[in-house]
Amino acid sequence: MKTNKLKIALPAGSLKESTFEFLKKAGYKISLSERSYFPVVDDSEIECMLIRAQEISRYVEAGKFDVGITGKDWILENGSDVQEIAELKYSKKSMGPTNLVIAVPESSNINNIKDLEGKTIATELVKVTKQYFEANKIKANVEFSWGATEAKTPYLVDAIAELSESGASLKANRLKVIGTVMQSTSRIIANKTSYKDCWKKQKIDTLATLIKSALDAENMVGLKMNAPKNKIEKIINSISSLRKPTISNLSDKKWCSIESVLPEEKVKNIIPLIKKLGAEGIVEYPINKIIY
Repeated sequence: MKTNKLKIALPAGSLKESTFEFLKKAGYKISLSERSYFPVVDDSEIECMLIRAQEISRYVEAGKFDVGITGKDWILENGSDVQEIAELKYSKKSMGPTNLVIAVPESSNINNIKDLEGKTIATELVKVTKQYFEANKIKANVEFSWGATEAKTPYLVDAIAELSESGASLKANRLKVIGTVMQSTSRIIANKTSYKDCWKKQKIDTLATLIKSALDAENMVGLKMNAPKNKIEKIINSISSLRKPTISNLSDKKWCSIESVLPEEKVKNIIPLIKKLGAEGIVEYPINKIIY
């Protein structure tokens, strides 16, 4: 009997570690032998392969994979006709988006994108960058860069279009940003034919739900306590909760249990406050998933 399989393309390179981390938090145990491109998942119905993020959308569109994780920038660059399932707000180093920016040397007299009329710009994302200049009615020469793009200006080109998270690398190379082409986040994408298959659609939707729930739980914690009922209002007002706190009665009718989910960074200030208000048995616990 043939077993159904969901073929997944996972990003190699800079996004690999953060993707593996969120798959693990989503409940998928994943392992990878040294120098292998085929991660093993504790789900016999899933097959994975590591592919460069730049290529994933093309292979998903072609049906080589049912589903993949890649950046919105590469979906647009490849012009891939795929089904976008979910936006995943994480990048290689942070929980924020990545920006494709136009940068020039700090010492350059080029101060805005209009100064790039007739100039040469190097980038990996040629199509997207060309569309940006066309939309701004600027005639510029955009050429493909095979790498080490930040080192190419001013010696080889006048400017670069480079993906940046914090801007630290640009500053280290003494570059200044004069424009933003686009903001990009990771996406779960599916082959359109695969997504019409009932079994695969359910499998893909489950995968997306679990990964998003792990992302939503990042940097969040649960907080539980017992509190006197006459202090409920003051305690609730002091908690910046994700949703309204859950309140349960205790055997002692003068007391109740309060449970909430909130950003971890706020807990250190909230605990001393609610303790002063009479809360007892305060417990902070980690959260792996949040499903809305």
